[in-house]
Amino acid sequence: MRDNALCYESFCEEDTYEIGKSIGNGLKAGDILCLTGEIGTGKTAFTKGIANALGVIDYVISPTFTIVNEYFGRHNLYHFDVYRINDIDEIFETGFEDYIYGQGITVIEWAEMISEILPPECIWVRIEKNLALGEAYRKISLNK
Repeated sequence: MRDNALCYESFCEEDTYEIGKSIGNGLKAGDILCLTGEIGTGKTAFTKGIANALGVIDYVISPTFTIVNEYFGRHNLYHFDVYRINDIDEIFETGFEDYIYGQGITVIEWAEMISEILPPECIWVRIEKNLALGEAYRKISLNK
């Protein structure tokens, strides 16, 4: 991550949601957010905040087994979870390029697993735990 990353602190899941919502308010059609972080760091809570900012009223869940979920709001939200893909070619079977080059907002959990096929203009978001600051503490770094 570059030195010019924006950093946020979260002390609970609601904070992570609100940070996602705040960032979601500034997104525009075609934006791609690439989320990284360990299991249980709050990638989906962050995405739920983005969905709220986009006016999505559906219940947002991680697409762990379906790879992609689509939600409709002010902008369409395409929520990917690529944790379970075994071969990068699997991602193309979802219509991946249509999503990321479309007019919606794309959020990709575990994006580092497919970094070689992502366009350079992605917004990278790293969510990290720091148990010394508490079990629920998260540092959220955003880099364009």
